[in-house]
Amino acid sequence: MPRILLIRPGCTDFDEQHRIQGNLDLPLTDRGRQQVNKLLQELAETTIDVLYSSPCEPARSTAAAIGEARGLAVKEVETLHNVNHGLWQGLTIDEVRRKHPRVFKQWQESPEAICPPGGETLTEAVERVRKALEKPVKKKGTVGIVAADPLAAIICAVLRGAALDAIPPACEGVCGSWELLEQNLTKTPSGEFSIAEMAALRQQ
Repeated sequence: MPRILLIRPGCTDFDEQHRIQGNLDLPLTDRGRQQVNKLLQELAETTIDVLYSSPCEPARSTAAAIGEARGLAVKEVETLHNVNHGLWQGLTIDEVRRKHPRVFKQWQESPEAICPPGGETLTEAVERVRKALEKPVKKKGTVGIVAADPLAAIICAVLRGAALDAIPPACEGVCGSWELLEQNLTKTPSGEFSIAEMAALRQQ
């Protein structure tokens, strides 16, 4: 099984303003570009055999910089776009809390059951990510995946076999960071199969 190197891209204006970016394409800020340069330095001694990216900015730009530095082609996975938060995109968490107090409370308690207006549910996003990861996890060596939160948090949860209620409805992860993930080859606490077992079952 491959080692999964999950890389969070540099930040955008929305990250700095703590706004919900969702699947909107926003460019790296000056700070974000500095974070990408730092990533290149930190990962200089780390082997990456295959590099995948979310098709959303700023993941695309971050992956392009890493690929160029290593002579690696970046493979964009269309279904690894970030979570679509619909009309909530552009709002801060506090604004969602004030404007939609009842829905916000449900979103915190049962995130998988809430669908932002014009967006997608967490359940839909998780299933989409599961399918998108089936091919990358069949690779050998170290597989790099560039994705921003909350998509990055979903990738972590899917590969580690965490239940849906373990995934935060909205994440404020550390931009310009990376971590190595180990794949969970057992059933999750909720009885779901890990991604590798799901892929094997589909092939039978």
